[in-house]
Amino acid sequence: MAKKNDGEGIRTIRPIIANGKTKLAEIDTESTCGFSGEKATTVAVMAELNARLVELQNVLYAEHKHKVLVVLQAMDTGGKDGTIRKVFSGINPQGVRIASFKAPTAYELDRDYLWRVHREVPAKGEIVVFNRSHYEDVLITRVHGWIDDRTAKRRLRQINDFEAMLVEEGTVLLKFFLHISKDEQKQRLEDRLKDDSKTWKFNLGDLEERKMWDEYQHAYEDAINATSSPHAPWHVVPADKKWVRDLYVSSVLVSTLAGLKMKYPDPPAGPDKVRVV
Repeated sequence: MAKKNDGEGIRTIRPIIANGKTKLAEIDTESTCGFSGEKATTVAVMAELNARLVELQNVLYAEHKHKVLVVLQAMDTGGKDGTIRKVFSGINPQGVRIASFKAPTAYELDRDYLWRVHREVPAKGEIVVFNRSHYEDVLITRVHGWIDDRTAKRRLRQINDFEAMLVEEGTVLLKFFLHISKDEQKQRLEDRLKDDSKTWKFNLGDLEERKMWDEYQHAYEDAINATSSPHAPWHVVPADKKWVRDLYVSSVLVSTLAGLKMKYPDPPAGPDKVRVV
């Protein structure tokens, strides 16, 4: 493929990658991560990134070699759905699949916690987005005391092994924690109550979970630091500003796919001799 602008210049990003000692409280949730301009001036940039991602997804599908897994995790109202809408706008739905992991069914609980996750990983030529993921089994379960710290640590080790296996088998793994502040969550919950198009999203259970904010931050911090590896690093994305969140995820995804140096398969032998009648 011809070389194109894949995240340099105006989209130069200062990535925030967990290093094993990351403190979430020390990361500014309103940071612009080096992006220039404001929301109104980035519309064209986002459109360009979307168009580039459409091209890259097309050749990914055609080449049928690489598998791409995008993991999105966040506190309630963190913006996982919004990120999916913005980043994957215009993508051919045949090449992108969204997998969500809610409370496990009785059938799933009879099996190991990674069973339902493994069956959703991408096939060759496919992008799969996990809207929540296997990390729920070391987050909500730990915060609510359904598993103890010893079990959580064992599962974190198993998750590292699981992700290493996926990468060794050809999966490109991108993990994003959409990091919002407690004040921003409060504002977004209040906005849901005021907007008829969002009221349906409001759940009283979210208020109970909010009471355990500090416990969730601790659980996230432990999980992110324990599983951010060279082959599967965690990006901590400042997400109070939605436009920064979208630019960050889009830029990383586009630059990563471009770095695969993909190309369309060779045409059948002798296409010049084929006659369409």
